[in-house]
Amino acid sequence: MKILGLEKLSLVDYDNHIAATVFTGGCNFRCPYCHNAPLVLDPAGQGVLDEAYIFDYLKKRKGVLQGVAITGGEPTLMPDLREFILKVRELGYEVKLDSNGTRPDVLASFIEEKIVDYIAMDIKNSKERYAETIDVPHFDLAPVEESVALLKKGLVGYEFRTTLVSEYISEQDMEKIADWLEGAERYFLQHFKDSGNCIRGDLHEVSEERAKALLAIARKKVKFAALRGY
Repeated sequence: MKILGLEKLSLVDYDNHIAATVFTGGCNFRCPYCHNAPLVLDPAGQGVLDEAYIFDYLKKRKGVLQGVAITGGEPTLMPDLREFILKVRELGYEVKLDSNGTRPDVLASFIEEKIVDYIAMDIKNSKERYAETIDVPHFDLAPVEESVALLKKGLVGYEFRTTLVSEYISEQDMEKIADWLEGAERYFLQHFKDSGNCIRGDLHEVSEERAKALLAIARKKVKFAALRGY
């Protein structure tokens, strides 16, 4: 699998786990606030890490690390993702998968095989503003809706999460997102801070005060909601 980055130790990428995080390249979205712009816009121009290097590291850190988080880019676009996950699990690690939900068939197969322990799915915006927010005109939302419905069945540990960017998330948008996710187990509203490496550089964070107001809206519909990164 083409791995373009490795964070050797993370306490934030996989809740309640000491984890390593691997980054895949390429994505079918172009979210302007994406902080991994090179992985999305120019994956071929990034250095590829040898899988042997990744697994040598994971073998050495057994007993220290508890899990591996796989993020991107969009990992489900990788044709050999399943094989990579199985190798990780052979070492005794739990696996968290980050996804934008556009490959519900992949998520469903992983859940059925019980090869992922946790899935974090991004909810970019209300349905009406999805195409605008991901910068993909005429985007077909059906696969994302299918993935939302799949995760809400609770067959695997999961969370939904939305990055709060001032230009994109309004109170009205949050009302619609909350209606969409009604009954979800876990939902996080994430702090956006311009890393200097975003696809666009003219976007603004949402203040903590306003984030709390958006959180109050979400809490009316989902079972658990919290701010992350504030």
